[in-house]
Amino acid sequence: MAKILVIAEHDGATLNPSVAKTVACAAEIDAADIDVAVFAVSAASIAAEAARLESISRVLTIENPANKDALAAIIAPQVASLASAYTHIFGPSTTFGKDLMPRVAALIGVNQISDIMCVAGSHTFKRPIYAGNAVVTVEAPSDHPVVATVRIASYKTVSANNSASIETAEVSVELPTGTRFIALQAGKSDRPDLQTAATVVSGGRALGSSENFDLIYELADKMGAGVGASRAAVDAGYVPNEMQVGQTGKIIAPDLYIAIGISGAIQHLTGIKDAGTIVAINKDGEAPIFEVADFGLVGDLFQIIPELTAALG
Repeated sequence: MAKILVIAEHDGATLNPSVAKTVACAAEIDAADIDVAVFAVSAASIAAEAARLESISRVLTIENPANKDALAAIIAPQVASLASAYTHIFGPSTTFGKDLMPRVAALIGVNQISDIMCVAGSHTFKRPIYAGNAVVTVEAPSDHPVVATVRIASYKTVSANNSASIETAEVSVELPTGTRFIALQAGKSDRPDLQTAATVVSGGRALGSSENFDLIYELADKMGAGVGASRAAVDAGYVPNEMQVGQTGKIIAPDLYIAIGISGAIQHLTGIKDAGTIVAINKDGEAPIFEVADFGLVGDLFQIIPELTAALG
């Protein structure tokens, strides 16, 4: 039987939605017994939220003042110390997971599997390569733990109707002192998080300036949507790089994705291929974005977007 440990991503108070999607992947493994590990200073509220996730057997809380800032260098040795009791250790393929899980794999002495998008067997998985243009099947050895990140855009969240047990886990390991938390700089917004929003409105280089990007913000606010951008818009300085959607940005899977003034380069399409419905607005009727769009509108965005925003008002 597979014994799986899912590492919980959180902000110190609430669970990140990526955890429920990582659990969904773990639950695809036959006869899986799934634990969730919460590393925090005070884990009670986070653990209670995790315990409601379907398919979870128990939640382990590992409380330590050193876990305050979720540094990968600090958490990885603690995860590695728990590894011997598990056949699989999964984390989300988010910034958090991509930073943490390679360290865990290195400490255990195994190769990490990245971006699991489908479970084909207890030790056989499918993952995208070549910017998502091909899918490769990889098989991990069965004589040591599988350490992997889960492509959260490929999974739906599990329901929250469970009541798993919550237990305290004792971790005795010497933590490194060479890494220190200095500060966190992040843009503040009342809009939904780009990676978890059900609706996302993105703008491209055709907006022409950061001031014109207000058209995207206004439409998104009317729809209660997250806001993204193409790499071209980010490189042009219209928006900060944390808004970039695509191969070198964020991989997202909203129910509705609206691409405005975005041509549709393959790198951008990689980031949205799991979206439910794609709507494209572009003045170039030959733009590649229309090849993948479910609905397309050819026209001047500077005329269309204000009209659409007004209609929603």
